[in-house]
Amino acid sequence: EGGIDRSNGKKKSIILLGPWGGNGEITIVYDRCIDSIRVVYDKNGKLIAAEKHGGLGGNRTAEIKLQYPEEFLVTVSGHYCPVVHGGSPVIRSLTFRSNKRTFGPFGIEEGTPFTFSMDGGLIVGFNGRSGWYLDAIGFRLSRVQTTKLFQSEPWVGLGLYWKNFQPN
Repeated sequence: EGGIDRSNGKKKSIILLGPWGGNGEITIVYDRCIDSIRVVYDKNGKLIAAEKHGGLGGNRTAEIKLQYPEEFLVTVSGHYCPVVHGGSPVIRSLTFRSNKRTFGPFGIEEGTPFTFSMDGGLIVGFNGRSGWYLDAIGFRLSRVQTTKLFQSEPWVGLGLYWKNFQPN
């Protein structure tokens, strides 16, 4: 579960957001890094606002709303590295690409780049880890359906955690 981030003392938490899709939205708060993320998702026709994950900082806010059902997320990319010298790595930037548009980049494109691209499928949810900032991000996936966008079968989870992640 959550551990203590030795660089700033705030308890970290493991997060799981979604399934995301339909008439939902993603809200990103950022500045020098991704401070927090919040998702509103459609669950059986009812909009559910997930808890905000991350810290209270950031002076810029971006909202991503897809044109459901024709548009869906296929790629998330960004950068990660410490915000301060000797600190733990955090997500410094995020860019979301749908099958129709690109959103971002949000934050500062500095540090080690990463890209997660879903060929033949779509990103329907997120998981990750947060403390004062968004520390790690992962994805929940589904196959693209021609007649029905989302299936009722179990979601496939894939975490994007880097080599230097050391659980506390």
